Amino acid sequence: MVRNFLAHQLFHLSLCFILLLFATKSTAQEPVVLQDSVDQHIFIFNQIEVLQDIKGEYSFAEVSSKAFNQKFQASKKSTPQTSSLNATYWFRISIKHSSNAKKHFLLEFFDQTIDEVTAYIPEENGGYKTEEFGDRYPFSQRKLRHKNFELSVENRNNQVQTYYFRIKSSQIADVIIVLRSMDRFISYALDEYFFFGIFYGMILVFSFYNLIMFISMRQIQYLYYILYNLSVGLFEMSSDGIAYQYLWPDNPAWNQIAYAFALCATSVFALLFTRSLLFVEAKAPQLNKLILTIILLRILFFCYCLLFDHSLFSYKFIESVPLSVAFFTGIYIYKRGYLPARFFVLGYSFLFVGFTLKFLIMLGYGWLNFGVVSYYSLSFCFVMEMVFLSFAIGDKVSILKLKKDKVQRQMISQLALNAKLKDTLNEELEKQVEARTKEVFHKSVIIEAKNSELLQANDLLKQQAAEISRMNMLLEQDNQELQTNVEKVTRDRVMSADVDFEEFSKIYPDKESCNLFLSQLKWKDGYSCRKCKNTQFYAGHIPYSKRCSKCSYEESVTTYTIFHNTRIPINKAFYMVFLIYSTKGKISSHKLAALLNLRQSTCWTYGSRIKLVMEERKAKLKKSNKHGWSALVLD
Repeated sequence: MVRNFLAHQLFHLSLCFILLLFATKSTAQEPVVLQDSVDQHIFIFNQIEVLQDIKGEYSFAEVSSKAFNQKFQASKKSTPQTSSLNATYWFRISIKHSSNAKKHFLLEFFDQTIDEVTAYIPEENGGYKTEEFGDRYPFSQRKLRHKNFELSVENRNNQVQTYYFRIKSSQIADVIIVLRSMDRFISYALDEYFFFGIFYGMILVFSFYNLIMFISMRQIQYLYYILYNLSVGLFEMSSDGIAYQYLWPDNPAWNQIAYAFALCATSVFALLFTRSLLFVEAKAPQLNKLILTIILLRILFFCYCLLFDHSLFSYKFIESVPLSVAFFTGIYIYKRGYLPARFFVLGYSFLFVGFTLKFLIMLGYGWLNFGVVSYYSLSFCFVMEMVFLSFAIGDKVSILKLKKDKVQRQMISQLALNAKLKDTLNEELEKQVEARTKEVFHKSVIIEAKNSELLQANDLLKQQAAEISRMNMLLEQDNQELQTNVEKVTRDRVMSADVDFEEFSKIYPDKESCNLFLSQLKWKDGYSCRKCKNTQFYAGHIPYSKRCSKCSYEESVTTYTIFHNTRIPINKAFYMVFLIYSTKGKISSHKLAALLNLRQSTCWTYGSRIKLVMEERKAKLKKSNKHGWSALVLD
């Protein structure tokens, strides 16, 4: 809004020139006269002549020759554009110099996104000197440290001289050429940077305010709004050249893609902010799915452009999709009765109008292009949208506060009603108590007579309760002993009887219980590192493994056991050791395969290993108790 103050001033001047040129339009190019009374002049219509050089094959000598004089065409638009991306365009203007003029003049190119401009400036001897500038060149090469491109106009004669400009850009560029006196330029530049400071200051103030709100209220909508505002600010800075001047002056390559990052972030955070502010997920689930889909597709499109084809970044009209979705979502939620959506819809209406104006100008509706007014129209709409979105956030907080106050009032009313009901009930109870007291008084004699009997009965009940408690304790002890005995009998039966795998699995049902048994068996006498004999350890990376605290050697629970490197399930390996031990090695591999549901060759191989260990430890096994099968486990 503040930035357009300058544009508003320029609008009247440009409009007067447009009307004047319509009234005096001729086939010949009109020279612009340099004189002290002229502070500023915008070149429009037949004051600018255009020659399109698609292949970029024309030289300056050819373009400036008489043969090419008729190929130049007067601009049909007030502001000509380079509509063909990466194509070469030649522009020329005529200036009638006046040696009597005391002012110094500049030629300024208003669009900072032009990649390459080669200016052919006429000299007194009839020759031309060249100057190259554009956003592909380092900012330090500019003679004037200004965001726009400026050329000094030498005014030393009274001739009509033609200036040629060879322009090439990867984006659609507005060729706005302005003639300004140095005094006017200095005044204009100071005002412009002042208004820029206000514009970007507003963005920072809004962002900082919402950052404080986010920190205090912890609502994600504030964070999305901050990121959206900063993305808009970065896009505007990339578009008007401020970012190039202050953020990356030595990295001109960033000028080609920085705006694309900002546009993508603007669309994504705008949709995320819409979801959060308007409770889209709860109020419109289908629209919520659409928004998430649009976000995903927008990110994928950005990644494709970044990795494969940067020229697709120029299709900025793609932003109309997320903009339209957000706008429609606001209208839909507002029609459903959610009041904060009204400011949201109003803010997006401004943005939608600004975006539509830019889009129509890009499609060739030149009558909508009012020079700097149209150029800064989207910025003005961004400011209005930012203001109304802040109103929407405030309205949402206000409505939530009103709801909270309403609930609190309802709670207070309910508490008052509860207190009134309580008083009423107390009164009724007092009446009933009074009536009952009279009745009780007459029966008190009977009650006193029964009290002695009740006291005796209470004593008897206390004795019985104590007896019941003692019996319960005895029963609990008996249950614990019975449970222990059952477990012991079951384990003893498994260790000494011919049981099937299902019953054996009740003792060792899974890998966890088998590993626990191995851990207790291996280190029942304490841990000692097999490498350095250290007795201190940490828990290893594998369950039940131990890692030496000194040399970091980690020993798993199956290492140095008969189960090391076995490929069959460890609980089945346990059962196989038990079966071979309990049958003294007489059970066949076919029988083992049938019991364990394993291949016969596997049972034969592992069984042979177990029998070999039994043979080696025959003397030790004879002295072992009923749990002697576990003596086969450790190597």
